[in-house]
Amino acid sequence: MSLVPAGATTRLLGALAAVLALVLAGCGGGGDEQGSGGSAPAPGFPVTIPHAFGQTTVPTKPTRVVTVGYNDADFALALGTVPVGVRDFIGAFDETTRPWAQQALNGARPEMVGGNEIDIEKVASLQPDLILGVYSYMDRATYDRLSQIAPTVADPVENVAAPWQEQTRITARALGVPERGEQVVGDVERRFADARTANPQFAGKNIAVALVASGEYNLLGRDDARTQVFTGLGLGVQETTETLSTEQLGRLDQQGVAVLGVPPQVALSNPLFANLGAVRANRVAFLGDEASPVAGALGFSSPLSLPYALDQITPELARVYGTT
Repeated sequence: MSLVPAGATTRLLGALAAVLALVLAGCGGGGDEQGSGGSAPAPGFPVTIPHAFGQTTVPTKPTRVVTVGYNDADFALALGTVPVGVRDFIGAFDETTRPWAQQALNGARPEMVGGNEIDIEKVASLQPDLILGVYSYMDRATYDRLSQIAPTVADPVENVAAPWQEQTRITARALGVPERGEQVVGDVERRFADARTANPQFAGKNIAVALVASGEYNLLGRDDARTQVFTGLGLGVQETTETLSTEQLGRLDQQGVAVLGVPPQVALSNPLFANLGAVRANRVAFLGDEASPVAGALGFSSPLSLPYALDQITPELARVYGTT
């Protein structure tokens, strides 16, 4: 997927203009949060962060953060930073309404900086001093262009989603709040531990996480961020995501089944799915269509959305595994 928008020449000029504005603003030395000197870095800075395309040095504590990853906004919010620009989450769920983030946003409405593609000109116009794309799937060319605007942190491994704990720690280091990052990770991990303790029946059980889209059944693996809630609860999920043919739908017949993307009546209209042993035994959890907040929470898989997802999903999974 190309992330270089049309009108590249115009956008590059816009980006260079933004860089020049940042440089001139820095030379002015007035009004920053470091005091009248403006030159001494904040405690803990500079910090250097490795990623898929090398490493990035953040020279001082950022004050204008743009998130170009699909879920990076939530991680910044969880660590006390409201981005000035965010990337559209993509899909049917309206992320501007996500209930788990409203308190942290406190009424703020960050500007959109793209959806399927990153709008580099828009990023530049916001004059960021840090660009976060830890879950962006950006390519090298896009990283190089963004790096001309501001220090840019890309995915840790190209085209691979980092676990939410790792993404939290990377974001915390870039924002200069590593201790807060550890606290956030610890708090959410305790939520998972409490849920596992309250539901010992999950231990040693497996689950088929089925995403139904455009009539196709996708069996999600640990390589998909949406399965992190289930593995965090101690349930076994296969390693790799696969699209199942009609003849393969029997692979969904595991100790428990979770269905995402469609309402129950749509999934059950497929007779092969409806006749699975797990379905006939009522061991299936229907977790909402693609526009539902639960689907959005699983997609974000952030320190803010995971506790929300736990509250919504755990009672239904307790019912499923209570019948095994």
